[in-house]
Amino acid sequence: MRRIDHPLLSPSLGAARQLSSFHFGEAGRGEKVYIQAALHADELPGMLVAWQLKQHFAALEAAGRLNGEIVLVPMANPIGLDQTLLGYQLGRFEQGSGLNFNRHYPALADSVYAMVRTALGNDAAANVRLIRAELSRQLAELPVKNELASLRHTLHGLACDADVVLDLHCDARAALHLYTGTPLWPQCEPLARYLGAHATLLATESGDNPFDEACSQLWWQLAERAAADGLTVPIPPACLAVTVELRGQASVHPTLAERDADAIVAFLIHRGVIGGEVPPLPELLHPATPLAGSETLAAPHPGVVSFRVEPGATVTAGQPLVDIVDPLDDRVTTLASQYGGVVYAQENRHYATTGMELAKIATATAFKTGKLLSA
Repeated sequence: MRRIDHPLLSPSLGAARQLSSFHFGEAGRGEKVYIQAALHADELPGMLVAWQLKQHFAALEAAGRLNGEIVLVPMANPIGLDQTLLGYQLGRFEQGSGLNFNRHYPALADSVYAMVRTALGNDAAANVRLIRAELSRQLAELPVKNELASLRHTLHGLACDADVVLDLHCDARAALHLYTGTPLWPQCEPLARYLGAHATLLATESGDNPFDEACSQLWWQLAERAAADGLTVPIPPACLAVTVELRGQASVHPTLAERDADAIVAFLIHRGVIGGEVPPLPELLHPATPLAGSETLAAPHPGVVSFRVEPGATVTAGQPLVDIVDPLDDRVTTLASQYGGVVYAQENRHYATTGMELAKIATATAFKTGKLLSA
């Protein structure tokens, strides 16, 4: 195991932060796997899972069982981790700019395609190497103007040439669920099975270029550009990037962390990155559904929130799911799912202001357009 500390651009006199990455296996041998945790710094279950993975990978490396390279960033956001206001950690948005730490990563499909177009050939593996080299070169040359940009630049640079990218997050209160690109579902399904995902939400573009899409989306965008130019060159979806939502913010428990770390190791054995007997694939709990079919229930008026079902519940159309009670005017509004599906996330606060999103249901009906992710 090697540790590399990456200094971030200093935001102010006397202030300096760094990002630490841990490297296992041999670079250039087999597949590269990149795993990071707590990009939203108030989402801590992934940090505990990453620590468990660190112990696993060190032991596996010592045993000679790594067939590829693994890069682990157990704490992906030192900026957000240091944002505490009146006793509350505020890790989703950078306080100085208000920007989401998991949005607005560079979208480089056009510039990369312009540089590689004439060099693409009939060898898919050669095309992948060519594209990764050009992507790495362009990322390295991007200007870095502030600390947030330097954090994004460092994380993206570590992950851009990986075959597998796992971005460990969590929701407010939730069942374990995944987000990934629609073309990536065949590669992602074993991970969903090992982790016991209650929902996997698919999209080719969710909006605002989050970290996982910055790593994966470029590949099918390049293939689309080549096809539009009449080129019959193979460009595979060469990066399986998945946002792994490890239940809710309070789901920080050693038993859960051990279970999730074991599931990720099992997936990497299944993929061949780690040597050993492949663990049997568990049953898929729920089929993948479109992110455009994620139904959101929002409060029509303020009041006390009372949930009727737990995250992970399968519900039917019209089933009552949450009550909003106004104790002043005796208004009680009950919200139900229009389509039915799996309740994969809920708000963890029990007082709603008007318009607050309270619950999300993974449905099989794609009905949304435009930006599909919340802020």
